[in-house]
Amino acid sequence: MANGVVYVGSFDYNVYALNALTGAKLWSYTTGGPVLSSPAVANGVVYVGSDDQNVYALNALTGAKLWSFATGNIVISSPAVANGVVYVGSTDGIVYALNAASGATLWIFQIGYYVFSSPAVANGVVYVGSDYSYYGAVFALNAATGAYLWGYTTGSPVRSSPAVSNGVVYVGSFDHNVYALNAATGAKLWSYATGGPVYSSPAVANGVVYVGSGDANVYALNAATGAELWSYATCCAVDSSPAVANGVVYVSYYSTRVYALNAATGALLWSYPLSLEGSSPAVADGVVYVGASDSSVYAFHLPGQ
Repeated sequence: MANGVVYVGSFDYNVYALNALTGAKLWSYTTGGPVLSSPAVANGVVYVGSDDQNVYALNALTGAKLWSFATGNIVISSPAVANGVVYVGSTDGIVYALNAASGATLWIFQIGYYVFSSPAVANGVVYVGSDYSYYGAVFALNAATGAYLWGYTTGSPVRSSPAVSNGVVYVGSFDHNVYALNAATGAKLWSYATGGPVYSSPAVANGVVYVGSGDANVYALNAATGAELWSYATCCAVDSSPAVANGVVYVSYYSTRVYALNAATGALLWSYPLSLEGSSPAVADGVVYVGASDSSVYAFHLPGQ
């Protein structure tokens, strides 16, 4: 969501721009395949990947294509934009750094195995997960050059996208664990074992890590120690990523509902039924936005808004 517009991709091959207040369609752009990547918006440009193996840059006001860049396989990874550079992974096993204005390649880093994870950029470093050697790893790369800084192997694919806060990288793995790694060295600070694969990307707020698991729980963990603060049980796997705002954790589940939980206690504040499973929520300007497999995008007002 940016400047009063919601940008979202769909399995119908399109990227949509919707009025954030009304949901009215402003424009759509048709790619050559399902759009599983979440858009990023920076400086009036929308960046998004597609199943047609391309990364697109679209004018945020009109949807006109500014440029496209062909990778070697489908792009599920969501782009990250920092300092005029677009960072994105592809299932061709490569992390790309592209000039945000032109789409020209600045550098590539060949991991060699699927990159579903979306990069996180902090303090001149790009952090990204992968299916590296089928054992899974988190990589840290120099954002300017693509040089390898460190890698941490988890033992299973890392399709969760890292979150970086206060010098720590938080990420989930298919080995059922949530990891906290030293952002400078990759050394493990702690890990927390859930009962299922962690595809969900962590959210960090006020010293707490919020993350979903394939064991049908949402967890709140102490960011410094990994100690469990609370968990909330759902009926089904939680593969979406939480969003945190104003003391509330928003998450949607495979159980086809979107939930609002008290961030401090995990108590249920409200829920809303979706006819089919929902995407990861986004929160902006007092509104929660979530996509669903019923081909709809929903918007919910926060209390008092």
